[in-house]
Amino acid sequence: MKPAALIFIFYSAVVSAQHALTLDEAVSTALGNHPILMEGRQRIASSRGQQRQAGLRYNPRLILQSENTRFPGSTPFVFWQETDDFAYLQQTLEPAGKRGKRVELASQGLRAAELELEVLRTQISRNVRLAYWAAAGAQRMYGLLVENEKNFQQILQYHEARVREGAMAEGDLLRVRLEAERIALAANNAKLDATRARIALFREMGQTAFPEVKLSEPLELREDRLIAAEAEEALRRRPEAELARRRLDQARASLTLQQANAKPNYDVLLGYKRTSGFNTLIGGFQVDLPLANRNQGNIESAGADIKFAEASQAAIDAIIRAEVSAAQVEYETRRRQVSELMGKFHEQAEELSRIAQAAYRLGGADLLRLLDAERLRIDIEQMSNRALVDYRQSIVILESAMGILP
Repeated sequence: MKPAALIFIFYSAVVSAQHALTLDEAVSTALGNHPILMEGRQRIASSRGQQRQAGLRYNPRLILQSENTRFPGSTPFVFWQETDDFAYLQQTLEPAGKRGKRVELASQGLRAAELELEVLRTQISRNVRLAYWAAAGAQRMYGLLVENEKNFQQILQYHEARVREGAMAEGDLLRVRLEAERIALAANNAKLDATRARIALFREMGQTAFPEVKLSEPLELREDRLIAAEAEEALRRRPEAELARRRLDQARASLTLQQANAKPNYDVLLGYKRTSGFNTLIGGFQVDLPLANRNQGNIESAGADIKFAEASQAAIDAIIRAEVSAAQVEYETRRRQVSELMGKFHEQAEELSRIAQAAYRLGGADLLRLLDAERLRIDIEQMSNRALVDYRQSIVILESAMGILP
């Protein structure tokens, strides 16, 4: 999504609070310009530079040297005849394929940085989706309570009219008025919850502005299909598992490089020498003697890093399997609650409220039964809304555990 489109989406809400924000827009915005992802992209650029540097060869060294220069004195001194002058090149040669092993280690580091970015993308997508459904549920809850508040105002007006007509005691009117005020207070708290949830959503999206928007995605699923959960599939898809495997490959590549570094480099030199007025050639060979330092400390450290990476991979695999199992249980439970229980509860509560209101108007029920029926209906609406939010979030959690997001 282009930056101009993002500006339109989020700042047009200042003019119109009815702007609709879809789930896809929220996720794409977060994945497009989240500061954490920008940091991850720079880490990839840094790793790419390290890979390039690892493939570069050593530059030759130019050495200019003059010897046997005397201070002026009584004895005549001719510089070009009585000094030894050197001009030669020195080149370092690496045995054991060190350059290729450095490139391999840097390539593993680059791939690990790319996978780290993918892990961040998955986490951000998951958090945005969870926050979106939480905010959508809070927004819907506020709307339900506002609607109930308006409906109860009509009930209150009906009872105020009955008190004026002398057909009802003022004590009963006080009960109705207290119930109306309770619902109004609940609606006010729901508005606060919806505001907090909306701000939390924009925070997860990496935004610094928190405009009024309407979350347009319905809590009810258009198509309720069963999601299969397989741990082995999750291990193949999850970037965390791939990152753990890449970290192990990186540790092994580091050990290979450190073992190669135990073999000393060679320096060869070839050049020109002028001595006593004669022009001659000069050649040489240099090598470090691996007597005390055979890179054994770095080799030992790299071996320990392999064991650490192996333990980390085993831990990640166990965590992923546990997450898939827990997410599957939660998903199936939430799905059953929505499909089998909450629909029936909601219908029965609505029917009970209609019966209580009709009976009360006909004088066949007292005020307390009417209020109890209304409280039960509102409680069931809240439970139904909460169940839908939980179900939506359980889908996100399961898809995240399976590596389907973003």
